[in-house]
Amino acid sequence: MGRYSIKELEKLSGIKAHTIRIWEKRHRLVSPQRTQTNIRYYSDEDLKKIINVSVLNNHGVKISRIVGLSLADLNQKVSELSETNNTIEIHIDQLVLAMIDLEEEKFEKILSNLILKFGFERTIVEIVYPFLEKIGVLWLTNNISPAQEHFISNLIRQKLIVAIDGLPLAPKSAPKILLFLPENELHELALLFYYYLAKQRGLRTYYLGQTVPHKDLKSVYDEHQPALLVTSLTSGPSPKILPSYLARLSQDFAAAKILVSGSALKKARVESYPNITTFSNALNFKELISN
Repeated sequence: MGRYSIKELEKLSGIKAHTIRIWEKRHRLVSPQRTQTNIRYYSDEDLKKIINVSVLNNHGVKISRIVGLSLADLNQKVSELSETNNTIEIHIDQLVLAMIDLEEEKFEKILSNLILKFGFERTIVEIVYPFLEKIGVLWLTNNISPAQEHFISNLIRQKLIVAIDGLPLAPKSAPKILLFLPENELHELALLFYYYLAKQRGLRTYYLGQTVPHKDLKSVYDEHQPALLVTSLTSGPSPKILPSYLARLSQDFAAAKILVSGSALKKARVESYPNITTFSNALNFKELISN
């Protein structure tokens, strides 16, 4: 069972902590528990209720009316709203709720319907990425179990792989792009999406995947001579090693343009290199590979 502070509830629901406190006192909307050291915390059920209340409240339903709903009615109204409403935020919230309960069928259905409604690329950029950023709050506070993390990652990964496999191979004469993750880096979702975008735009792609030894990367590069190298850094290399790792990439692949993204870049002081460009999201990446 997850334990959430009121600040975590605020980040996940979009409702200010002050407002949650008022609703607690005035409407008994949720009832926080306390640790042995008297610190207030909220449960998974509290989080789900607050998210659903936020959805209805953001769509014009007054809190005085919402608090009169049973839990079943609250869930039903949110479900009905999500089927008829095109607001991006409501779909992100629905994914969060499905993830908390490990409801694979619900998660799969939501994701599939979104792809049909908005298209694959828009769904990933506007819904899946913000969803992953939102639940990053849970990862940072250990409120997502390894089971939930694998559950989310595998379902999204399956969608990406199916979409990639459905794209045609580029001709041998097309510009070449090599995508890889360094040794000990396992967070593959972002790189898979970059793979999809590159292949969709007609580039000749070479996808090496997770935890690629440097000598193997060099061997593939020497054989195929791609103009672009792409990597995403989340858990490795460490902030202490990252500067020297980037320097090595710049030196060993001096003739290539190297595109680097990932949260690890924010944790270290990164020098500027003439052939390395950092980027922060899929929109940046699309621009960089189009130039």
